[in-house]
Amino acid sequence: MAVELAPAFNPLVPAARDVVALRRVFEQIHANSCPTSFNFHMHTVNSDGQLQPEMLMQQAIAIGLQGFAITDHHSVNGYRIAQRWLDEQHSEQDRPLPHLWVGVEVTSRLLGTEVHILGYAFDPESPSMQRYLQRQAPQGGEADAEQVISAIHQAGGLAILAHPVRYKRSPEELIPQSARFGIDGVETYYAYNNPNPWQTSPEQTKRVQHLSANFGLLNTCGTDTHGLSLLQRL
Repeated sequence: MAVELAPAFNPLVPAARDVVALRRVFEQIHANSCPTSFNFHMHTVNSDGQLQPEMLMQQAIAIGLQGFAITDHHSVNGYRIAQRWLDEQHSEQDRPLPHLWVGVEVTSRLLGTEVHILGYAFDPESPSMQRYLQRQAPQGGEADAEQVISAIHQAGGLAILAHPVRYKRSPEELIPQSARFGIDGVETYYAYNNPNPWQTSPEQTKRVQHLSANFGLLNTCGTDTHGLSLLQRL
């Protein structure tokens, strides 16, 4: 799926924080977008993944990704390393390189249940995000989903409910509540049983798609990579 990511250059907005381009991608995501065109859920050694950021970048280019985000838990250190690596490649290569957005995964509480909220294209220097970028899960009221969503928005980003069919409460409960709190979207396309090759889980996808459409939410996809291949979760 080809998407025009940057029809107009805005020197005041770094590419990694271009929320307009990211929203446009999310509006066009479909079941076949991951894992070879886009991938918005992956981890490095800077949280609980096995990939060094540089190795992840090399794979992303080899696969031919158009756009992606590193979503380490409570950290943007992996993103920063990857961004420096990508900047160096831009100065050395003429071929198109993938669009890297800022990303993070935050452990939160929603309806008394632990959930994960993905933040994208936010300003990592924003005061609202500092409590969530300390390499550990937030505690108390700071962990409330409403607070996490608000912090991401204050930092100029988009908030997404990760893998909504993996929690103790159903997506039919969690997605409406997260929508009331202002969530922007849901991770609609996800491989719940870690199939090889990767493919989105049909039954779960159908449930999430229905809820996403009802609440006017964006759809995302991601492999949730923790291992050594961006084409698998583990």
